[in-house]
Amino acid sequence: MPLAMANPGQEVVLQTINWGPKMKKKLQDMGLTPGVKISVISNETNGAFIVNVRGSRLVLGGVVAQQIMVN
Repeated sequence: MPLAMANPGQEVVLQTINWGPKMKKKLQDMGLTPGVKISVISNETNGAFIVNVRGSRLVLGGVVAQQIMVN
Protein backbone atom coordinates (compact mmCIF):
# COMPACT_ATOMS: atom_id res chain seq x y z
CA MET A 1 0.00 0.00 0.00
CA PRO A 2 1.15 3.59 -0.45
CA LEU A 3 2.52 5.38 2.62
CA ALA A 4 -0.26 7.92 2.06
CA MET A 5 -2.79 5.31 3.29
CA ALA A 6 -1.04 4.72 6.64
CA ASN A 7 -2.68 6.12 9.77
CA PRO A 8 -1.04 8.19 12.52
CA GLY A 9 0.56 5.91 15.09
CA GLN A 10 1.01 3.12 12.56
CA GLU A 11 4.45 1.61 11.97
CA VAL A 12 5.18 0.31 8.46
CA VAL A 13 8.17 -1.08 6.56
CA LEU A 14 9.33 0.52 3.33
CA GLN A 15 9.24 -1.82 0.34
CA THR A 16 9.95 0.30 -2.75
CA ILE A 17 9.90 3.87 -4.03
CA ASN A 18 8.14 4.27 -7.38
CA TRP A 19 9.85 7.42 -8.59
CA GLY A 20 12.58 8.48 -11.01
CA PRO A 21 16.24 7.98 -10.14
CA LYS A 22 16.90 11.56 -8.89
CA MET A 23 14.00 11.67 -6.44
CA LYS A 24 14.58 8.07 -5.39
CA LYS A 25 18.22 8.90 -4.56
CA LYS A 26 17.19 12.01 -2.62
CA LEU A 27 14.73 10.00 -0.52
CA GLN A 28 17.31 7.26 0.05
CA ASP A 29 19.81 9.90 1.20
CA MET A 30 17.18 10.98 3.76
CA GLY A 31 17.15 7.43 5.17
CA LEU A 32 14.22 6.00 3.21
CA THR A 33 15.74 2.71 2.11
CA PRO A 34 14.05 -0.67 1.59
CA GLY A 35 13.39 -2.45 4.89
CA VAL A 36 13.49 0.65 7.09
CA LYS A 37 10.71 1.07 9.67
CA ILE A 38 8.61 4.21 9.30
CA SER A 39 6.40 5.51 12.11
CA VAL A 40 3.60 7.79 10.92
CA ILE A 41 3.30 10.78 13.25
CA SER A 42 0.79 12.87 11.33
CA ASN A 43 -1.28 12.32 8.19
CA GLU A 44 -2.83 15.71 7.45
CA THR A 45 -5.76 16.16 5.10
CA ASN A 46 -3.84 18.87 3.23
CA GLY A 47 -1.36 16.23 2.04
CA ALA A 48 1.55 16.74 4.45
CA PHE A 49 2.90 13.61 6.13
CA ILE A 50 5.18 13.71 9.16
CA VAL A 51 7.06 10.47 9.71
CA ASN A 52 9.80 9.23 11.99
CA VAL A 53 12.61 7.40 10.19
CA ARG A 54 15.75 6.25 12.03
CA GLY A 55 15.09 8.72 14.86
CA SER A 56 14.57 11.72 12.56
CA ARG A 57 11.32 13.42 11.63
CA LEU A 58 10.67 13.97 7.95
CA VAL A 59 7.88 15.92 6.29
CA LEU A 60 6.74 14.46 2.99
CA GLY A 61 4.22 15.83 0.52
CA GLY A 62 1.15 13.82 -0.36
CA VAL A 63 2.34 13.16 -3.92
CA VAL A 64 5.62 11.74 -2.60
CA ALA A 65 3.82 9.65 0.04
CA GLN A 66 1.71 8.09 -2.75
CA GLN A 67 4.88 6.80 -4.44
CA ILE A 68 6.40 5.16 -1.35
CA MET A 69 5.15 1.59 -1.05
CA VAL A 70 5.01 0.07 2.44
CA ASN A 71 3.50 -2.89 4.27
